[in-house]
Amino acid sequence: MFYEKGYHGTSTLDITTAAKVAPGTFYIYYKDKYSLYKYLLLSYSHDIRKAIAVAATPYTTRAEKERIGLRVYFEYIHQHKHVYSIIWESLYIDKSLFMEYYESFADRYRQGLLNARKAGEVIDADLTVMSYLLMGVSNFVGLKYMMFDDDAEPDYDYIVDETMKILQEGLFSK
Repeated sequence: MFYEKGYHGTSTLDITTAAKVAPGTFYIYYKDKYSLYKYLLLSYSHDIRKAIAVAATPYTTRAEKERIGLRVYFEYIHQHKHVYSIIWESLYIDKSLFMEYYESFADRYRQGLLNARKAGEVIDADLTVMSYLLMGVSNFVGLKYMMFDDDAEPDYDYIVDETMKILQEGLFSK
């Protein structure tokens, strides 16, 4: 419902009608629609991170983990297009939700990048900047190919290969 009508356009009655549950049942589980929205946002965050972590488990280098992470993220977003709407609308519902979503991703990213730096796999630069740079790349490349080019089946290999080429070879290396 939030995806179709937006947060402010969706009522609790809309939610319960679509879910085929009584309004009273809704309130057993959620205090209000904000609580449900927050739950959805945190669930998507957890699902995305878990899918990436599981897929990245067999890989040892940061570049390999980044490559598979991009692929899994793009596939997840392509299959669950509504997630972008839920994430980005949170900025207008409660800025702290939006910030918490990205800060929690960045915290985990920083730890992985710190380990990669200790292993000599990434440059010596600010880990927060690196985290947000990588999240920005995946976010906006994902928007382009998973959302804007909605009609076409994405060529995941090409998109991931090109993204990794830029990350590994450097945009300004010439």
